[in-house]
Amino acid sequence: MMEYLMMAPVASFIFAITILTSVMAFSNDNLYANLILHPYSVSRRHRVYTVITSGLIHNDWMHLFFNMLSFYFFAFRLEPLLGHWQFGLLYVVSLILSDLPTVYKHRNDDWYHSLGASGAVSAVIFSAILFNPLDRMMIMPIPIGIPAVIFGVLYLVYCNYASKYSRDNINHDAHMFGALSGLLITIILQPHVVHSFIEQVTAGVQSLTH
Repeated sequence: MMEYLMMAPVASFIFAITILTSVMAFSNDNLYANLILHPYSVSRRHRVYTVITSGLIHNDWMHLFFNMLSFYFFAFRLEPLLGHWQFGLLYVVSLILSDLPTVYKHRNDDWYHSLGASGAVSAVIFSAILFNPLDRMMIMPIPIGIPAVIFGVLYLVYCNYASKYSRDNINHDAHMFGALSGLLITIILQPHVVHSFIEQVTAGVQSLTH
């Protein structure tokens, strides 16, 4: 535990506060209602803070588990590479940016609500992909790991498709715009990552053709 706190203090804080707040909201309807994103209200300049606080609560245990599992696998390795305050900035700004398209899209839908850290977690995953594009990632039901860069492309294609056609009540817009925000913010904070990314991908392609 102390190793994680020393290596990634910001990620450790986000991990802990998200789990704590989510668990509290499971049994506290008032807390849940105060923190959830309501685009209709936000677009009218009410409860604007929920573009951030909605990332601290989740729909159920499974939703929380998968988001925090993904966060755990990527965030604690990413923070030492990106920097502590940079990681915090990436997470918070991506959380906001991932929600803005949802606020606009559902600005007149009084019935619509959204919650969860998926947008910010997507940003963390895609930032990590920029640093290590050839890392192997698993996609069910594919039995073998695929390069992270290919996973990233497939993820964006799926999110774009699901945003238009899916009826599963998952906010795919937040996933997609969170991922894109993660790429953009990482490049702004660490411009050299683009050169490293190209070098790694080029080397990987060359290794396959020789």
